[in-house]
Amino acid sequence: MKRIAQLLTVGLVLGLTTACSGGSNTTNTDTETMTTETSQTAQASDFHAFKIESLEGKEIDFSQYKGKKVLVVNTASECGYTPQYADLQKLHETHGDKVVVLGFPANNFGGQEPGSEEEIAAFCQKNYGVTFQMMEKVSVKGDDQHPLYQWLAKNSPNNDEPSWNFSKYLIDENGKVIAFYPSKVKPMGEEILTAIQK
Repeated sequence: MKRIAQLLTVGLVLGLTTACSGGSNTTNTDTETMTTETSQTAQASDFHAFKIESLEGKEIDFSQYKGKKVLVVNTASECGYTPQYADLQKLHETHGDKVVVLGFPANNFGGQEPGSEEEIAAFCQKNYGVTFQMMEKVSVKGDDQHPLYQWLAKNSPNNDEPSWNFSKYLIDENGKVIAFYPSKVKPMGEEILTAIQK
């Protein structure tokens, strides 16, 4: 009987220790999350204040894009619009002096970007010879929407959000969102080419 009581006591102490340490870890995680959210919220006031990782894990400081137009596109590897990668690459090659192309892989629509960042990079290179800047895989709408896409939707002319893959935002030299183009608008189409020449 005494032995059972001792075992119960040890079990209770271990249970409390585990619960306490678990609670402690949760608090640390919450604190880290809050810190991350705070820094991302601070970034969200200005396009050029964002710092986001590339597909290869390198931090890209958007301040380098001051004085340049930027076309932000949510991409996917298994979409009917995926061939637009070729046009985006052509835009980068022929008009790179006027506009910077930033591709953001996203799996929000039809599960059409299921791959890892390594798989996406390999796909873009192999199939389309992509050399424009590809960013980390993000969520472009919904509860887990990336802070950049929150900012873009809030600051676009009609508060536009992507409704499918290959939606496009055009940002001017001062970091202002000047246009939103749905998926069907081609990167080398007249609408975009005219806008970047202004």
